[in-house]
Amino acid sequence: VLFVAIWILTYAVEGLRGMESSSRVDGSTGFLEDPTSLKKVPCPSIFDPPEKYMSLIIPAYNEELRLPGTIDETLSYLQQRAFVDKSFSYEVVIVDDGSSDGTVKVAFDSVKKFSIDNVRVIRLGANYGKGAAIRKGMLHARGELLLMMDADGATKITDLEKLESQIKQFAEKENTRKCTIRYTPVTNIGDVSVTAFGSRAHLEKQALATRKWYRNILMKGFHLCVLLVAGSGVKDTQCGFKMFTRSAARRLFINIRLKRWCFDVEL
Repeated sequence: VLFVAIWILTYAVEGLRGMESSSRVDGSTGFLEDPTSLKKVPCPSIFDPPEKYMSLIIPAYNEELRLPGTIDETLSYLQQRAFVDKSFSYEVVIVDDGSSDGTVKVAFDSVKKFSIDNVRVIRLGANYGKGAAIRKGMLHARGELLLMMDADGATKITDLEKLESQIKQFAEKENTRKCTIRYTPVTNIGDVSVTAFGSRAHLEKQALATRKWYRNILMKGFHLCVLLVAGSGVKDTQCGFKMFTRSAARRLFINIRLKRWCFDVEL
C-alpha cells in the first residue's frame, strides 16, 4: 500500500511539473545552431517526410565527460555502416537539458567534426528532465527509425541492430496481413506504427547480488507498481535503449506528458 501511495504521489507531482513546463518545452524550435556557418538551418518536424533512415536521440545533462566517448563510438559505427551500405543515412540529435558544465561545447565540437547534416544540437535552455529532452529530440528528428539512447553509452551501439531487426520483422508481418485482406501494403518502414524496447531483465539476478538491500526493496516495489499499471508483459521499463518507427514516435511523443524519469513508464 505504501509503495502504491508513493507511486501515485510521484505521478501526480510529475504531472504538475509537466503542465507547468509544457508551454516552454513545447515551443517551436525554428532554427538549429550551426557553429561552422552563419546560415540558419531550419528545424525539421516529426510531421515532415523523413530525410534520413535513422535518427539517434541522445539526451544530455552535465555529460561533459561521458558524452565525447559515446559520440565517437556511435559515429564510428554509423560511418562504417554507411560506407558498407550506401542507402543507409543517419543523424545524431543531441538534446542539451540545461547543462551547467561543458556539455554544450562538447556537442557543438561534434557538429564541427561531423557536420550539421549528421550531428545536430537542440538546447532546452533549462533543466526540464530526460523525458522532455527525448520528446524534443523525437519531435524534431528526420529518420524513418528513431532510437533514444543514453549519453553514458551504457548499451553497445551495435545492439540497435537487434531492435531494428524486430521492427523489420513486424513490418513484414503487417504487410503480409494487409495483402491477405486486400489492403495496400506499406512501402516505408517508418509508416508502420511499432516500437522495440531494449530490456535488461535477464540481468536481474546479477544486479540483485551487487545492489544494496534497500535498493533491491525499492526496485521490487517499483516493479510491483509497474505491474499494477502496465500489466505483466513489461519486464523492464527503464532501459534507455528504445527504437520507434516515425509513425509510432509521432503518435507517442505528441501525447506524452511526463517530463522526468517516469516518462519511460508512460511510454
